[in-house]
Amino acid sequence: MPDKRNTHGAPRDDERAPKVAPGTDPELVDDLGALLGEQRDTSAALEAARDEAARNLATAQRWQAEFENYKRRQERDALDVRLRASERIITELIPVLDDLDRTIAHTVASADSGGELEHLLSGVEMVRSRVLSVFAKEGVDVVDPFGSEFDPHSHHAVGQREDLEVPENTVVEVYQKGYLMGGRVVRPAMVIVSAGGPARTA
Repeated sequence: MPDKRNTHGAPRDDERAPKVAPGTDPELVDDLGALLGEQRDTSAALEAARDEAARNLATAQRWQAEFENYKRRQERDALDVRLRASERIITELIPVLDDLDRTIAHTVASADSGGELEHLLSGVEMVRSRVLSVFAKEGVDVVDPFGSEFDPHSHHAVGQREDLEVPENTVVEVYQKGYLMGGRVVRPAMVIVSAGGPARTA
């Protein structure tokens, strides 16, 4: 019996043709064959599209996982930077606390022996100077606005005082000094502002 396969072992065209009963209209056979061929092509294209979609999904999921890992690393790095900065400041302020402890201990001993309070004042001034030096290294500026015009951006008014001799809205008393860091207000100065005086000239 003759072999129905071609030289490459693939089915011949007559093997791929649909099996029909004898006497069937040849045009119907041709149309049916074309329809089956289109279905095979459509199935192959659909399978290829599914494969491509699966590959794209896997790639997207991989990129999403890498992005999430990147975000977590960035958050850990930012936290580490903040902790290192805080640790550096605390390390510089610990000796200041040591000075305060020694000053308090010395004051107690001086009081017991009838010593004078000048030693306490000198010790406190020394500690204050050291704190300010730490602030200066960190780019912190002290705001003492006494006598200047009230600035709502860097001052916080806690009251008014009538003074006919002082221009309106002048800071006449500072309860607490303010602090700036890098030009940004860390804490506004708490002040008393004049009222009732002459208008301030530009």
